[in-house]
Amino acid sequence: MTRIYPHFIVAKFGGTSVADFDAMSRSASLVLADKNVRLVVLSASAGVTNLLVELASGLESRLRLDKIETLRSLQYNILSRLKQPEAIGQEIDRLLDNIHRLAEMAAVARSAALCDELVSHGEMISSLLFVEVLREQEVEAQWFDARKVIRTDDTFGCAAPAISAIAAMAENHLRPRIEQTLVVTQGFIGSDAAGRTTTLGRGGSDYTASLLAEALQASRVDIWTDVAGIYTTDPRIVPQAKRIDNLSFAEASEMATFGAKVLHPATLLPAMRKDIPVFVGASSNPSAGGTRVCRDVATPSRYRALAVRRQQTLLTLSSVNAQPAHRFLADTFAMLSRHEMAFDLVTTSETSIALILNATSATSGEADTLTTALLTELSSHCHVEVETGLALVSLIGNALSEGAAVCKEVFTELENHPVRMICHGASRHALCFLLPAQFADSAVKALHRSLLE
Repeated sequence: MTRIYPHFIVAKFGGTSVADFDAMSRSASLVLADKNVRLVVLSASAGVTNLLVELASGLESRLRLDKIETLRSLQYNILSRLKQPEAIGQEIDRLLDNIHRLAEMAAVARSAALCDELVSHGEMISSLLFVEVLREQEVEAQWFDARKVIRTDDTFGCAAPAISAIAAMAENHLRPRIEQTLVVTQGFIGSDAAGRTTTLGRGGSDYTASLLAEALQASRVDIWTDVAGIYTTDPRIVPQAKRIDNLSFAEASEMATFGAKVLHPATLLPAMRKDIPVFVGASSNPSAGGTRVCRDVATPSRYRALAVRRQQTLLTLSSVNAQPAHRFLADTFAMLSRHEMAFDLVTTSETSIALILNATSATSGEADTLTTALLTELSSHCHVEVETGLALVSLIGNALSEGAAVCKEVFTELENHPVRMICHGASRHALCFLLPAQFADSAVKALHRSLLE
């Protein structure tokens, strides 16, 4: 069958792009400016997810009511600007009442599953409102529940998608719709095999857009956010930071993994598998251009960007017995595996292992993998040290593990910074170091000035 839109685009809009009625109207105009945009993926309105996460933490009655009232006000400020608010007013009220009910349940007993169910309402509401904004611009748009196609496992808070199942369900449920009309759906949320709501982790709407683009073989993914592309570092830390017009998948993936906030760390994996370019731009100023991420970039430079990841925990495990090194390492990693502890950077010596735990990836924002049960088992096996209040700074570039002068150029700038841990050599695209959080910004400024300006 010949496809009506063979080069269709998936467009994702972040929280600031749907923060209020005016922002939604600008985003709607962006969608309508390109007829190839057939699928729109939305985040919750700015600030909503944070409110819902707080409600899921189990607040006492007065605080709970205050948060719900703030949430209601944010959504009603958009609803009241619609020409026909009654079209969806009843459904918005139903969802707000459901938030109230779930928040009361969280105050009695918290759970990761309940948190996912509660926070999913942010995307549900924003997508309903956005459909009405589009319709008021005389465009026929259809609301679609992403949970019908984004199948995941049951790791609540940071669920893993089932790629083949998503492909099959997207072909069955979404393909016929986007051939006929513009479809608006939710990012961030999915469902497990039992039909329970899950989330893909903080910032997961980007990931949703990329997963759906892969499943439906889109020609491009547009990520519309509050900045006009990806910069050499966070401009709030270094005002001299410059936009990078073209990035490779490898470079952008490392930046996202190690703290750059513009993209969710997993966003690029589906795009890489199907070689789908990703564009990042500002919905408030689309004419400013943006960053194009694709497989290869002509003559990329050695140093490309700096990223910071805060709220890091260093777990150091040291052998207390004279056991062989291979046995200590094998037994320790077996324990970590049994407890499904997530870590992404590790260094080892003959008698010790140092791991970095990241508290920023799960929906709840808590490093809940470091459980009492795990610490108890580890303590029976080795000496355990836990250090918090750390930040991971990562230098992103090309062939970093092969450059003779890289370490000199980097660590000369860090001679007055107390570096706690270094990871270098495992990746050609990243050199990472851990240090107390209060030193992170000065380290980034020094390195940016020396290597990127």
